[in-house]
Parts: sequence; C-alpha cells; structure tokens
Amino acid sequence: MVKSTKTAVGIAALAAFALSTVAVTPVRADDGVTPTEIVIGGTDPFSGPASAYSSIGKGSAAYFQYVNDHGGVNGRKITYKNLDDSYSPPQTVQLTRQLVEDDKVFAIFGSLGTGPNTAIRPYLNQKGVPQLFIASGASKWGNEVAQYPWTIGWEPDYESEAVIYARNILKEKPNSKIAIIYQNDDFGNDYLRGLTRGLGSHASMIVKQASYEVTDPDVSSQIASLKASGADTLMIFATPKFAIQSMVATAQQGWKPQIYLSNVSISEAIMHAATKVGGADATNGIISTQFVKDPGDPKNANDPGYKLYKEIMDKYIPTGTLSDGNYLVGMAFAYTMVDVLQRCGKDVTRANVMKMADSLNEVNPFAYPGILVSTSATNHFPMTSAALVRYDNGRFIPTGALIDARAIIKAEK
Repeated sequence: MVKSTKTAVGIAALAAFALSTVAVTPVRADDGVTPTEIVIGGTDPFSGPASAYSSIGKGSAAYFQYVNDHGGVNGRKITYKNLDDSYSPPQTVQLTRQLVEDDKVFAIFGSLGTGPNTAIRPYLNQKGVPQLFIASGASKWGNEVAQYPWTIGWEPDYESEAVIYARNILKEKPNSKIAIIYQNDDFGNDYLRGLTRGLGSHASMIVKQASYEVTDPDVSSQIASLKASGADTLMIFATPKFAIQSMVATAQQGWKPQIYLSNVSISEAIMHAATKVGGADATNGIISTQFVKDPGDPKNANDPGYKLYKEIMDKYIPTGTLSDGNYLVGMAFAYTMVDVLQRCGKDVTRANVMKMADSLNEVNPFAYPGILVSTSATNHFPMTSAALVRYDNGRFIPTGALIDARAIIKAEK
C-alpha cells in the first residue's frame, strides 16, 4: 500500500514546478470571455496508455457543438480547446500553461486523470483559474476543497466506490479471501483506502496485493502471484489497458475468482476486448458500479437522456460506437458545465462561475436515474451515489438500489 518513491517524487516535483510559474503572465479575471464567445480548455489522452478514454473528451466536444448550434449560452458560443497530453503529467502541466497563458482560456474543464490533474491543481488555484468537473474520481478533489477551492470533480470518488464493493462482499460472501491488483499512484491508493475502510474490522480478508506502473508492459505476473495466494475474490483497480490484461490473464490462468472491476474500466469497448481475447470466462459475472445511464441497455431506448445522446452522436460523432458509455460520460460532464455557465447569466466571471459551480442541485439527463449533481462551497463531491451492476451476456445489469457511500463514510467519522 506504500506509494513508490518515484511516483511521489514525480508528483511533488511537478507541483513545485507548477507553483514556480504562478507569477508569470498574470491572468485577467475575464480572460476567455467576449460578448460572443466563451473559451474553455482541457487535456485528454488521445494517445498513450489511457487513450481508451479519448471518447470522453470527444463526447464533451460534441455536446458543446450541439449547444452552439442551438444558440449557445446566453448568446455566447463555446470554444473548447482540448489538447492531447498522452496521460503524462509533465505534458499536462505544459499544455495547461499554454491554454491559460497563451490561449487565454476562461477555465480548465474536464481534464482527465488523477496524476495529470494533481500536477496542475496548485498552478490553477494560485492563478484563480477554475478547474472544473475533472474526469477523475480521486477523493482529494472533495476532501481538499479548503486548500484548493477552484477545483471540483464530478463523478463518485474512488474511495466511495470501493466502500460499496466492500459492503457488498461483507453482505454476500463474508468469508472471502480478497486479492487486489491496483495502479501504483493516487488512483489506485484511493481504491485501497476505500476497500480497507469499507471492510473495517474485517480488513484481514485482504490476503494479497500487487501493484503495477502505467509504464509496465503487462500484468500477467502480478495476476499469477495473486492467484497463488488462494484468494477467491479479485479486485481490479485499474485503467483500461491493465484492466483488460488483468481480466484476460485471470481467465487464461484458469483462475475463477469473483471479480470486482473499477468503474473507470467498464465501457463496452473494454469489456468486449477482454471477452474477445480471454473468452466469456474473462468477463461474465464481473461486478462494478454505474452512475450514468447505459447507452447499451435496450431499456433506455425511450429515455429522454438517451434520445438526446443518440441525437448528438448521430450528428456530431456518426462514426462513434453508440454503446460506448464514455461518450455519454463526456456529454454528462459538458451538460453540467453548460448548466453552470447558463446560471451565470451576463456575469461570466471566474468568481461567479465558481459560485454557480458551488451551488448545484442538478438533474442531469445523462446521469443514472435518481442521482443528483449537488454541491456547495464546502462540498466538492458532486456525485455521492452509484448502483451495483453485474456483467451478463454482453452488458452490465443493475443488481440493486442506489448506495450513497459518501454518506456511509461521513457517518463513520
């Protein structure tokens, strides 16, 4: 559970570098806003080890196009400058500085990844540039609001998600022997902390852990080590490339544990890729969570949110895979961004946009039924609930009611 020295030093160095640049090129409060335009920016991994997430940024861009074609936001069109950082924090720092200081964006929106967003967070908060609706469920976005008030996430945090898994294990199979594969950074450590917290006095059920670095070529040796532990339950806390490898290696090694898979790796493309290589045994029965509507679920065919999603996909991303839920996630982020800008009215300043972002009580058409996007000046956990789902016959099926894990954590403090 100890973070590698290389990872810790790297993040610290990036944060120090970001802070050292704060005094360069002062930013005006109204940068990126004209009578006809609002310019926002962000970064996504259109290449590199996390490129499976690129459809999130594409979904956001498509939603902004849709809004522009329907009159924009209070008469202003949105210009969205989304750059490829390859999931590399040093690249994120460089490109974010470019967006803020050269392109004069009004806000940073939807940038993806825990490490990349951690690297730019001090810089943006020192500059007073909103860092809005991050595509990462790191618990720090909500836990550290007092220190970083210009930063806010969107999705349920990873710690809460892992608490949901822990409670399900204790309820359904309390004698489990648990093995864990996780990414060796803040992303993976959030899940570890949540699982341990959720298991409470039963944390000894965890019999083996194995980590990987995002630069590792393969994780089959880690899976072999976890299998040898005698565990009957496997937690895969991994991003898409390594989630696929973990599912495939588990099946190929003849191991049949109950698998819990981090929500960030449950898109149809990921599950189909794992099934194609590892067979049905690689994916059937896997448990995860859901906080947005599933575009692959035929029950959503007449849902207004799904119909809007399909309309936007058909017009702006006609070659995209309609059942790829990451496109819908990107649209959900963008819907909340537009909601905040609309509520600003004529007063489109950074201070006011944060005021609106800090007072959300939104029914997002793309969110899972019953989930509100809700914030306050002291609550930067916009989503706190999710539903358990199980993979069966090519899609995830809900297995129970919504669970507010953040409320569980708060009650235990």
